[in-house]
Amino acid sequence: MSDYPTLLQTSVATTALKVLLWPAYKSTDFEVHRNWLALTHSLPFQQWYYENTSEWTLDYPPFFAYFEWTLSQAAKYIDPRMLEVANLGYASWNTIFFQRSTVIVTEFVLVFALWLFVKSSPAKEKRQAHAAALSILLSPGLLIIDHIHFQYNGFLYGILILSIVLARKKSGLLVSGLLFAALLCLKHIYLYLAPAYFVYLLRAYCLGSKSIFDIQWLNCVKLGLGIGVVAGLAFGPFVYMGQMEQLLSRLFPFSRGLCHAYWAPNVWALYSLCDRVLIYAAPYLKLALNHEAVNSVTRGLVGDTAFAILPNITPRMTFILTLAAQIPALIKLFLHPTWHTFTSTLTLCAYASFLFGWHVHEKAILLVLIPFSLLALTDRRYLGAFRPLAVAGHVSLFPLLFTVMEGPIKVVYTIIWLVVMLVGFDGLAPASPRPRVFLLDRFTLLYIAVAIPLMLYCSLVHQLVFGANYEFLPLMFVSTYSAIGVVGSWLGFLVVFFTS
Repeated sequence: MSDYPTLLQTSVATTALKVLLWPAYKSTDFEVHRNWLALTHSLPFQQWYYENTSEWTLDYPPFFAYFEWTLSQAAKYIDPRMLEVANLGYASWNTIFFQRSTVIVTEFVLVFALWLFVKSSPAKEKRQAHAAALSILLSPGLLIIDHIHFQYNGFLYGILILSIVLARKKSGLLVSGLLFAALLCLKHIYLYLAPAYFVYLLRAYCLGSKSIFDIQWLNCVKLGLGIGVVAGLAFGPFVYMGQMEQLLSRLFPFSRGLCHAYWAPNVWALYSLCDRVLIYAAPYLKLALNHEAVNSVTRGLVGDTAFAILPNITPRMTFILTLAAQIPALIKLFLHPTWHTFTSTLTLCAYASFLFGWHVHEKAILLVLIPFSLLALTDRRYLGAFRPLAVAGHVSLFPLLFTVMEGPIKVVYTIIWLVVMLVGFDGLAPASPRPRVFLLDRFTLLYIAVAIPLMLYCSLVHQLVFGANYEFLPLMFVSTYSAIGVVGSWLGFLVVFFTS
């Protein structure tokens, strides 16, 4: 059977499950996107980035606003009331039907991108590429975030994968760069990947293959003009109206604290945990305690996060750490501008942004998981680093769904995915010519073994023992456990990448 119908048939089959989930829990993101539909449809675009009737103001770049406006042209035939700006929290069945179905329909961009990934893979890597494509298509992360919690990540990651695949051949580099520029104008979180694109396009498209002094001027002009046109279409009208300061304040709200409401599983989650432990140890160790900050690191409110014992972290510090973590991989990419090195560097740029970034959402783990999935089966050593990330990344999403009906769904679907995919991956990943990392293998086995009792405690035992008390403990355990997995996976990836 060819790759295309297999992916397509899998997508059609899983659509049935996604439709069954339409009545399921939906987060505030559902109302966010309903509000964006309403304001882009009902207001002139001069008011889009000023409208604040709802607390869920428009904070995505202009291309996504244009995307919402396009959807609203169909929405008016389904239920015009969903397009009223003042109709806050509106969620008729027709509105649910429309918004849920748009996520499914736009996700076919992802299906096409994955098909192209499999098709463009070398013949000897077809089976591995096909397995990787299916793992992304069936990802519990996309199911939880897009089809229950509610977002459009399948559509956006489809564009990212399409851009990555087109970068495989020199003839596709220009279109790859322009697609990524368009993606940045849809959702600015992908800025974290921009350094890898900049270095790769510079080295592989704008400079000659034999010498860095052999500048390909025509390619530079085509790429520069193309990116200029994309940026002009997105931001030009707002520059003309003098609204860029307002637009940028919406896109980059640094008034938010270091940690999100639920700690994303990164370095700052471990930092926050250390601060919590030191609070209790302070009287015995004679440590100075900032009493006003005692509740800050667990309350999860939008605002500055203050630490009671450890030094506070500023946005500038997170930027410097993120960039510092990216630079070694970027140097290797400049010296060895191959597609594999490019995809690996993309993954490491995503790791750096997730681990050290400011106000990171737990949902941003997909920024690491998806490009890494394209590499996981290229080398058994990469698979060793992928396993703890696959477990940690998906377990960290569980607190997003906290209602009774969705609890068993997220756990059962994720466990089935992990067992099928990781066992299947183990049989497909080719042996590496270099020795595997012994400690990483042992860490992975121990880490996966801890996952099941942790999930049982957080989802069942804690409530039976403590009832409504100590509600923060399960979140802290999940976040800390997941952070250890992500950091361990990152260290393993670094070892593999720099010894390949």
